[in-house]
Amino acid sequence: MPPWRHSEGTEALTDIALVTGASSGIGLRTAAALADAGWHVVATARHPDGSAELQALADAHDEIEVAALDVTDDASVQSSVDAVLAQHGRVDLVVNNAGVGYRGTLEQLTLDDFVSVMDVNFYGVVRVTKAVLPAMRLAGSGRIITVTSMNGLVAMPFGDAYNASKFAVEGLMEGLAPVASGFGIHVSLLEPGPVRTSFFTSMGGKTGRAAADGDSDDPYTAMRDAYNAMIGAAADAGESPDDVAAVIVAIATSEHPSLRYQSSANATHMAAGKLVDVTGDTLTTVTRSIIGLT
Repeated sequence: MPPWRHSEGTEALTDIALVTGASSGIGLRTAAALADAGWHVVATARHPDGSAELQALADAHDEIEVAALDVTDDASVQSSVDAVLAQHGRVDLVVNNAGVGYRGTLEQLTLDDFVSVMDVNFYGVVRVTKAVLPAMRLAGSGRIITVTSMNGLVAMPFGDAYNASKFAVEGLMEGLAPVASGFGIHVSLLEPGPVRTSFFTSMGGKTGRAAADGDSDDPYTAMRDAYNAMIGAAADAGESPDDVAAVIVAIATSEHPSLRYQSSANATHMAAGKLVDVTGDTLTTVTRSIIGLT
């Protein structure tokens, strides 16, 4: 049991965690790490039956149950949260992890690409957090950990829609944190750098993907190829999902959690550089170099 929770009576309470986007990657490993740390985990995904890894994890852990939750659907979110509250009586921790991304710059991406990314990465977080807040507020306690990205602090080229969604989530949670704290609810942001998952290799915009498949008239080809080479190398050398999950568990069990965390020393270095670069000139110089511009 986390040190910040004190059981009432003689029986210790098992803490209840709800994790979104748990079918693979960070969400999957977070569900496992929380269960190993003594939490009862409701591991959710849009299509949980389609993830053999998630089903196998639940079969191997008595403290993991699998549930369907589509963060883009109001009714799905509310019914899932209501089911957890009906069965367990509370939600002690929410890990907002579900996320998508399209690779492409503004001209290449369609408006629908932006809407799709925002619906999952921003409005999905809004829906889930809004659904759990009343119960947490009445209980006078709770933890909300939202997995954003370094892209929510340092915008990368060809990640325009993804950057926008993660910046939006950072602003949402930064504004919510002081208000929620008045009701005993701790709000934290986790900003991973590159992680060794399929996320970056599977990113693609509808228009951006077509261009990446060899459109000789694409004016962005050289810059995009330089960026793809950089991000591929960074992902190969990045953290493992288990590394990130360990940080989430540490935040979840901290007696006095901070608002903002990074999951590696490299990510913290990037964050620190952004915070002292008040003009943005240094950052722009770096990101220009990433896409082969001097």
